[in-house]
Amino acid sequence: AEVKAYEAQLAIQNGASEIDMVLNVGMIKSRDIKGLFHDISTVVKTCHAHNVICKVIFETSKLNDEEKVIASQVSKMAGADFVKTSTGFGGGGATVADVALMKRVVGPEIGVKASGGVRYLADAQALVKAGATRIGASAGVAIVKAERGETVTGGGKGY
Repeated sequence: AEVKAYEAQLAIQNGASEIDMVLNVGMIKSRDIKGLFHDISTVVKTCHAHNVICKVIFETSKLNDEEKVIASQVSKMAGADFVKTSTGFGGGGATVADVALMKRVVGPEIGVKASGGVRYLADAQALVKAGATRIGASAGVAIVKAERGETVTGGGKGY
C-alpha cells in the first residue's frame, strides 16, 4: 500500500490529476478485507490530499460476482472516486452485467468506469445505460464519430 501511495505521490508531483490503481486480486481472493481496505484507502488519502481523483481497477474478468461486490463495497468505504472494470490488458473487459452490478453496489456516490473491449457505439451506449459514468476506449474517436452520424473509417461493422 505504501509503495502504491508513493508512486501516486510521484505521479501527482509530475502533474497527474487522476490516479488509477489496480485492486490487489490476491487480497480479494483470500478475503483479506482489512488489507484490501488499507491498500485502497492509503492511495485514496494520498490522492485526496492533493485534490486528485482515484480510480480502483478491478480486472473483473479475474473475479466472481461475490468478489466484485466485495471489491465495490471496500472501494466505496475507502473513499474511491471511481471503480473501473479493467486495465484492458488482463483479458476480458467491460460487460453490461459487471457495470450494472458495480453501480448497484456503489450507488450514486461514486462513478463507474467501463474500460476494456469497448469498440462500438452500441457497446458504449449499453454500458452507460447499465450505469457507467465514464467509458475507457481506444476506439473513442470512432465511437464519437458514430454518435455524431459521421463516417467511420478503418473500423469494422457495428459502429
